[in-house]
Amino acid sequence: MLAIVGCYLFGTLGMNIGYHRLLTHRGFSSPRWMERLLAVLGACCLQESPTVWAAMHRQHHHAADKDRDPHSPLASFLWGHVGWLVLKSDNAEPGTAITRYATDLTRDPFYNWLEIHDNWIKVALLSWAAFFATGFLIVTPAGGTTLDAISFGASLLVWGGAVRTVAVWHLTWSVNSITHLWGYRNYDTPDNSRNNAIVALFNSGEGWHNNHHADPRSARHGHKWWELDLAWLTIRFFMLLGLARSVSLPFRPTVNEA
Repeated sequence: MLAIVGCYLFGTLGMNIGYHRLLTHRGFSSPRWMERLLAVLGACCLQESPTVWAAMHRQHHHAADKDRDPHSPLASFLWGHVGWLVLKSDNAEPGTAITRYATDLTRDPFYNWLEIHDNWIKVALLSWAAFFATGFLIVTPAGGTTLDAISFGASLLVWGGAVRTVAVWHLTWSVNSITHLWGYRNYDTPDNSRNNAIVALFNSGEGWHNNHHADPRSARHGHKWWELDLAWLTIRFFMLLGLARSVSLPFRPTVNEA
């Protein structure tokens, strides 16, 4: 249960809404403290700093399924899923990508601080330590032994930190790989993007990838009424609270029904 809650807290709020729909595509705006909080939650997923992540994703959209795409699975499924992260490639050079695609984030002192000395990694590791400390401090005042406190703290660390992080990795990577290979298309985009209902279900709407490529700035990825988009529903809730403004909606009027 803790890992599932963590996938929503860090994966949906941090990665899908914070890193992706807010920072990368500016699909909506929010108060500065809210934007910073979502960015920190995203950094806790250990998928690079906001600046690098946004730069790589913007490069992906600019050259989707072409030679300069950092992670097109048309090369191979494993390359699109994880290979591009572990093998050096000229298409995935962070410095070059940041200079070309993420200068707006480099002008922000907070995102520069996360980038410098890999402070985003330190933030993520502090969140792991917080899981352990929380478990330890819950057991100790209740009269548990030190060993019990360590055991419970380690359990929270494993499920809330390690297991959740790996799960969010593969949920994010599945968008890079699966949704450029299998699924249906609502729009005739110049890439191989697909809508995949399974990926969308487990990844809070990110699997409606063809819709996203048709209108990258839209904060809503599910375009048909039945295309469930949990991240969008969360943004709608933020709108009710006044925490999401200038929200971009799908502009393409034609959806293929075939």
